[in-house]
Amino acid sequence: MKEALKRIYVEKKSGYNIEALGLMKELRGNLHIKGIENLRILNRYDIAGLNDEEYLNAKEVIFYEKNLDMCYEEEFEFYEKDKFFALEYLPGQYDQRADSAKQCIQILTQKEEVEVLCAKVI
Repeated sequence: MKEALKRIYVEKKSGYNIEALGLMKELRGNLHIKGIENLRILNRYDIAGLNDEEYLNAKEVIFYEKNLDMCYEEEFEFYEKDKFFALEYLPGQYDQRADSAKQCIQILTQKEEVEVLCAKVI
């Protein structure tokens, strides 16, 4: 990625966080991990190749919906006692979420030299 890297985290708001609730239920039920009080899933996007105006437009049009999601720029809110980790594809592996986001940005901006990387933070 050549230009300044922008990083955002997108998390479903309470009531829409079905994936996180499902994973927590699986961890408690199938793996018998009873100590989990809460579980959050955030999608992390690293975006390069956009100026500030293009980035702000893409963020609001492509990456999150204000009614359903919370969006954090550069860092997300967490408590000191929280534990988290990120999952991402290895270099060379196909990431459909990143590819789809890149294609949407290219349609929106008419720029070819855009790069997007994704990870899931749990």
